[in-house]
Amino acid sequence: MTTLQNKIDFAVIFSVRNANPNGDPLNGNRPRQNYEGYGEVSDVCLKRKIRNRLQDVGEAVFVQSDERKNDAFKSLKDRADAQEDLKKAMKDKNHDLFAELACEKWVDVRSFGQVFAFKGDVLSVGVRGPVSIHPATSLSPIDISSLQITKSVNSTTSDTKGSDTMGMKHRVDLGNYVFYGSINTQLAEKTGFTHEDAEKVKQALITLFENDASSARPDGSMEVQKVYWWEHNSKLGQYSSAKVHRSLNVQEDDDKQVNIDLKELEGLAVDVYDGQ
Repeated sequence: MTTLQNKIDFAVIFSVRNANPNGDPLNGNRPRQNYEGYGEVSDVCLKRKIRNRLQDVGEAVFVQSDERKNDAFKSLKDRADAQEDLKKAMKDKNHDLFAELACEKWVDVRSFGQVFAFKGDVLSVGVRGPVSIHPATSLSPIDISSLQITKSVNSTTSDTKGSDTMGMKHRVDLGNYVFYGSINTQLAEKTGFTHEDAEKVKQALITLFENDASSARPDGSMEVQKVYWWEHNSKLGQYSSAKVHRSLNVQEDDDKQVNIDLKELEGLAVDVYDGQ
């Protein structure tokens, strides 16, 4: 399979209803907001969901979450050390071979990149990935509801009801978010990212919240509405990513209905997909 030959830009619109799309641990796990009150979902959170979707369809993923991992390794270092060819490349201090082998083995490494720098290792390798993703931002300031909850059991033995039985849950009542991204062909050549890999990322975006339920995000509370996918006719692209992203104007009316105005760019077609 050859590496990706055409630059790609994309945009994703999704809705949140009575869910916490991305809690902020520095703010009591309240949904993330910027200083103007707009909701945010970090790019790290979005990449985590893409990794999970790729993992669900059988792709080998290096950065796995504890509750979703499909091997017995307890750390990223253990997962890397289990690969004999990687260990040999590290021992030989062959940066290029190490990066090449890591990209071949794990789809998230050749997509998003990865820094391999573990305590005690003499070799540090940084891989820049071709897939870049912006944080998601809500179309208007979000309303957050906070509920005081009672846990079912005490964490410690006590004659009185402990403070550990009480807690708070926060949610976005209703919000519409959008985020953008791009796939760079020059970096794709370095990591071996192929057109088939791009199709896998696209499908992950379309099904972003499948198998992603939790107490904070019940099934059906988060939904991908639209995915916009621009594939240029050259490696460098006919237009800058900024201009492509600006061609999609997404706004929200007073009733939280999403209004989309798509300006077509000459010579650049866009594929539009409904979320699943």
